[in-house]
Parts: sequence; structure tokens; C-alpha cells
Amino acid sequence: MQIKIETTKENPLLKRTEVGFTIVSGPKEKTPQRLEVKKAVAVEMKTGDDVVYIKRMRTKTGTNITQGVANVYKSVAQAKIVEPEYIQKRNNPAKPKEEASA
Repeated sequence: MQIKIETTKENPLLKRTEVGFTIVSGPKEKTPQRLEVKKAVAVEMKTGDDVVYIKRMRTKTGTNITQGVANVYKSVAQAKIVEPEYIQKRNNPAKPKEEASA
């Protein structure tokens, strides 16, 4: 998986950077998971993955090219204020519950 940052736009009102990216996967690879992409964007933007929120990912039909949009916030608190709840859940999935031992 290779990620390339296509566009970046500063949004000082919402204290975030809006990022457009393209991912090229290998010919036999499947579309990358959202959490893998989140970590890759964080590495490219030189920040922690807790302030990166993937808004959208679309794979072009019949290709191994995925395009997407992410928001990189200045702080976790700002992200929790601005991002809708469903985006927060998608980007921070709940840990699987451990089965209680009897």
C-alpha cells in the first residue's frame, strides 16, 4: 500500500487540516482497512493517529486505486467537538468485549 497526499487545505476556523489522498494497492491486495489508512495518513502528516479522522474512502471500480478525504485536527478535544458521532465511531471502533470467565 502506497499513500500519496494530493491536497492539503488549512481550516483555521475549525482548527484542522483537510487532506485529500490517493492509495495505490498491489494488484492482488484488497482495499485497505480504515484504521490502516488512518495510521498511514498520520505518518505522512507527521502527527498522532488520534487526531486523524478518515471522512471518506472510495475505490475506483475495477482498479486498485482508492481516493479519500481525511481531517487532521490540532487536538483531540477539537476533533470531538467538530466531528459527527458516526465518524468518531468509524475511526475509533470499540474494543471487543472480553468474555467473562465462569
